Amino acid sequence: MCHARGMATQLVRSDRPTLPLLADCCAPVVGEVIKPDEAAVLAARFKALADPARLRLISLVAAHADHEACVCDLTEPVGLSQPTVSHHLKLLVEASILTREQRGKWAYYKIVPDTLNTLAELIASPSR
Repeated sequence: MCHARGMATQLVRSDRPTLPLLADCCAPVVGEVIKPDEAAVLAARFKALADPARLRLISLVAAHADHEACVCDLTEPVGLSQPTVSHHLKLLVEASILTREQRGKWAYYKIVPDTLNTLAELIASPSR
């Protein structure tokens, strides 16, 4: 819905150019629009992706067999301290981009394909 419909269509003085109707420039919505709660979830996921270190971590996990990697295999390649890597991984888990499984003293992280596919589809075709 165009919220500008019916607003001023001409200037008061006749020697001035006529403004087009605002309704003429507003295209109707013909696709599905993201609901506010869904937009909040998606925004949080995109925010989690909006960091070079986190993108590298996702890439590293995805490059491992079964798209799963131990935290011990992720620290050195990104060149960050273990606590910093763990913080980034925690944010990715909270955004449902990775899952975490504790095995003994090590944590293993795995890609959540459905989440990444949903984000990719939204980028490729915003109107779904």
